[in-house]
Amino acid sequence: MNRPVVKPWIDAIDAYVPGRAKADGAAKVVKLSSNESPLGPSPKAVAAMAAVAAQGHRYPDGGSSELREAIAAHHGLEVERVVCGTGSDEILQLLALAYASAGDEVLYVRHGFMVYPIAAMRAGASPVAAPDVDYTADVDRLLANVTPRTRLIYLANPNNPTGTMIGRREVERLHAALPKDVLLVLDAAYAEYIDDSDYEDGIALARNEPNVVTTRTFSKIYGLAAERVGWGYGPQPVIDAINKIRGPFNVTSAGQAGAIAALGDQAWVAHCREHNARWRAWLADEIGKLGNAGLRAVPSAANFILVTFPDEGSVTAEAANGFLTGEGYLTRWLPKQGLGNGLRISIGTEEETRGVADALRRFVERAA
Repeated sequence: MNRPVVKPWIDAIDAYVPGRAKADGAAKVVKLSSNESPLGPSPKAVAAMAAVAAQGHRYPDGGSSELREAIAAHHGLEVERVVCGTGSDEILQLLALAYASAGDEVLYVRHGFMVYPIAAMRAGASPVAAPDVDYTADVDRLLANVTPRTRLIYLANPNNPTGTMIGRREVERLHAALPKDVLLVLDAAYAEYIDDSDYEDGIALARNEPNVVTTRTFSKIYGLAAERVGWGYGPQPVIDAINKIRGPFNVTSAGQAGAIAALGDQAWVAHCREHNARWRAWLADEIGKLGNAGLRAVPSAANFILVTFPDEGSVTAEAANGFLTGEGYLTRWLPKQGLGNGLRISIGTEEETRGVADALRRFVERAA
């Protein structure tokens, strides 16, 4: 061999593929493929980011001190147990690096976030996908896949890309049945969209249990996807481990300033939540009207809807994806995640949501 050889478990990774942002030949593109906020960040966050632009020659605060203080104050947390990352993705990746290695297993739910198997394989561990039930995490099936080699369990709640959620008692039941040396990672990227007393965001468990971490992001309801700001909260030893291996200046100055301002503008967050709830329900109803053609809106607690299609015939997800792309509507078709029968459609503005629903109706009528 006359060249450097990549580690085999790295070579075997299927790289993460983000949602499409372009469509050849489309005069106008509506991006509904990445679960972004259609309303953008708070104007206060925009102003805060602009205010630090002139300091671009200075390194950011390596510990995200003011941001962690703001997060801790808003959520009632111990600031020393909060860590910030380049999106919550970085924290999810670092947890696997810190707690799993060759010969270990990392468990997640089938049809779960694509980062989970990548994180496992990056660490040299084996990813294990537990079966779900109707696109929803099933605690009994997760527990049935726990072995002596299991080191981490990732649970996105609500789940991406299906949008489904399990309640507090089920999350607590999952944790209670786990071996104490298995780290439960509760990925709550979409927590701010939920107004349900039965929802478990992981904070209480992470505060009181030595093997639970919860992660959040500013990329979704806060509208700061471009700035890549996320955070995690958990037991001090876990947070200390992440701090040892994270990037030394992993959150930009603009990202920190924007996130602090966004956190302080909860009126904007409420506005975004209300918009999402209204148009998610409306879109689900419109998809329901196409049920005779075999379409179904999987119940969602997030800022997107997974639409399922018949496996065969002229009204398939693949055909719909092609038609919508031609109309300038970019959604997410995920055959590599076992969702060849589905399209994930982000909730857009009123105009965008009405437009994609109309395009979907025209696709069904044309294919009939």
